[in-house]
Amino acid sequence: MQSLYGAIANTNLNYMETQKSKGLGDTIAKITKATGIKKVVDKVAKATGKDCGCDKRQDTLNRFFPYNN
Repeated sequence: MQSLYGAIANTNLNYMETQKSKGLGDTIAKITKATGIKKVVDKVAKATGKDCGCDKRQDTLNRFFPYNN
């Protein structure tokens, strides 16, 4: 029987494998989601009422560091 942690880790890895990254921004977004950093950032952004700027940063990094898929 798989532990809860193992199930969560597998779910996050499956997400990372199924979504093809266009650039560095997508890869960083996947890592922050898989490690739980994204949830913390979203909660802080909601509490402060300020946008974290994650989407804009992700798009900028994808444009400057694209992958040749």
